[in-house]
Amino acid sequence: MAEQRWDGRGTGSAADGARGGGGPRASGAAEEEARAWAELVETARRSVADGLVVGTSGNVSVRVGGTVLVTPSGVPYDRLGPGDVTGVDLGGRQVLGTLVPTSELPMHLAVYRTTGARAVVHTHAVHATAVSTLVDELPLIHYMAAALGGPVRVARYATYGTDELAANMLEALDGRTGCLLRNHGTVTHGATLSQAYDRTAQLEWMCRVWLTASSVPGLSPHLLTPEQVGEVGERLRGYGQRD
Repeated sequence: MAEQRWDGRGTGSAADGARGGGGPRASGAAEEEARAWAELVETARRSVADGLVVGTSGNVSVRVGGTVLVTPSGVPYDRLGPGDVTGVDLGGRQVLGTLVPTSELPMHLAVYRTTGARAVVHTHAVHATAVSTLVDELPLIHYMAAALGGPVRVARYATYGTDELAANMLEALDGRTGCLLRNHGTVTHGATLSQAYDRTAQLEWMCRVWLTASSVPGLSPHLLTPEQVGEVGERLRGYGQRD
């Protein structure tokens, strides 16, 4: 698919901080945006390498202040560079770059408007997408569901890129940091791109485990109770290294 260019004004990059329809950025803001864009591109490329997306399916975003940097529509991730930075404000108005933002922009903005998230990852991961066609909620096959806030729900189907899909996603995300999208894929968010991506990978892994266990003829996998997952959630609050 050919690159798409925004029809607004402005042609700058993250390096020089030029903004479509606006004036030059302060050097500090431009540098922060440049670093965030580099991490976003790296994360998008990783999603392809890890098999979570194919081609340009899926998308990634990160919030820097009032600006949301997001992967552009229809551009292979290995072709993205510093000069391709694409950013919008929380109202969806393009303020950085000339490439058209991802068609799933309504989903990303809905997350930022309603949560404290600083990063969002959306994929078409195979096992997670398969599970989204089978159940309304991922069965509690593993305690790491607690890392996503509890049982992972499946958002009702709606056409991609629509406000309806964004609304369905928010319903499924209530009290969660990740959900499945019916016949579509996954959405996770976090305080950082790394955290949002790790949650996506964890969700895909849990879906794969459930599908694998469920495929054994004559046997059904043992599932955890919500109480058991809740107990793990409490333990995870103190998990990891402390400063």
